[in-house]
Amino acid sequence: MRKFMVVLDDSRECLNAMRFAAMRAAKTGGGVEILSVIPPDEFNHWIGVGEVMREESRERIHAHFEVFAKWMRDKQGVDPELVIREGEPVEEIIAQVHDDPEVGVLVLGAGTGKKGPGPLVTQLTKNSGSLPIPITIVPGDMTKERLEAIT
Repeated sequence: MRKFMVVLDDSRECLNAMRFAAMRAAKTGGGVEILSVIPPDEFNHWIGVGEVMREESRERIHAHFEVFAKWMRDKQGVDPELVIREGEPVEEIIAQVHDDPEVGVLVLGAGTGKKGPGPLVTQLTKNSGSLPIPITIVPGDMTKERLEAIT
């Protein structure tokens, strides 16, 4: 089954990327893989403190995932899977694309602020020529109605 991989992070634009991925998966018979990356700089502490912080990060990710997963199941009939990786976000996203041959499209949300589309969109579009899959970039300020119309 072809999967739409979407990155779960704390950005506002993540919501539209999630919506788009779920809607496209529902309409094409695909799946959704939600990837969350825990950056290594969160654990530069003593070993015991680092382990507690790592577990807290995982719990927070699972809580956020469940919110999106419930919506995907209830509204789109899609049962997403969660993948958590640790490392530098762009490197881990690229590694996951290569590690999971069922991932067919990477879906990213673009920020709408003056700082540009966001670091993931900026860095991953620079690498897009060497990726084995296409990237879909969803505008962060696109309405839910417009997303429904184009998916």
